Amino acid sequence: MTKQMQQLIAEVFGTFVLVFVGATAVVAWGGGPGGGSVAPFAFGIGLLAALYMFAETSGGHFNPIVSLAMFLDRRMGAREVVPYWIAQFVGAVLACLALLLMSSSDDVGLAATVPGSHGVRGAFFAELFCSALFMIVILAVTKSEASRSTVYVAIGLTLLAIHFAIVPFSGSSVNPARSFGTALIGNRWTDFWIYIIAPPLGAILGWVIYTVVVRGRTDIGGDLRAVRTDMTRPGPDPGAPGTDTTAS
Repeated sequence: MTKQMQQLIAEVFGTFVLVFVGATAVVAWGGGPGGGSVAPFAFGIGLLAALYMFAETSGGHFNPIVSLAMFLDRRMGAREVVPYWIAQFVGAVLACLALLLMSSSDDVGLAATVPGSHGVRGAFFAELFCSALFMIVILAVTKSEASRSTVYVAIGLTLLAIHFAIVPFSGSSVNPARSFGTALIGNRWTDFWIYIIAPPLGAILGWVIYTVVVRGRTDIGGDLRAVRTDMTRPGPDPGAPGTDTTAS
C-alpha cells in the first residue's frame, strides 16, 4: 500500500469515528439537532479517539476545513487537498450509513445540522466564528513546542467547547463532511448551504488571524500568491499531508 493511500484510508476511518460517535449519541439521547448536553461530549471525545487512532498516519484532519487551513498555511500541497476532502466526505457518509443500519433515515435526520431558534443569520455566524476559532487552535497547537504533549486533548476539548456554545444556534457542525453525511442519509437539507459555506470562510478567517497574530506575518498577499502558484504548478506536488499537520 502506498503512503498516500494509507493516509487517505486513515482519513476515511478517522472521519467515520468522529461522525459515527457524535451522530449516534444524538440519535440515542435525543434533544433536537444537538442531542441535548450529550452531543458535545460525544463529538469532542469522538474526535479525541479518532486522533489517537489515526492522526499519526494521516495528520488527523477528519474535516475539510482543517485540510483547507493546512493548505493555506503551506503544510500540505494543492494536489493532496482534494483527495483528503473526498476521503473525509466518504468517511462521514459511511458513518451515517452505519447509523442507518442501527436506526432509520428519520433518526439519522435528527443528527443533521439545522439552524436553531436564532434563525439562519445566527447559524451562519455561529459556524463562521467558531470555525475560525477551531482553526486558530489547530494551527497554533500543532506548531507549538509547549503544546506538543497535549495537542490531541486541546483539539478535542476545543470541539467540545464549540458544541456547547453553538448547538442552540446551528446544531454545531464546523465540519462540512459531518453535515453532508447526516443530510444525505437523513434526507434533511434544511438551509444546508450554511454548513458548506460558513465553515470554509471561517477557516480562511482563522488562518488570517493566526498568520498575523501568532506568526506575526502581515504579508498575507505573498502567502496567497504562493498558494496560487502551488495550485497552478505542473508536475509532482511537494506537499506531504501526513507531516506537520494535526499530528505534528
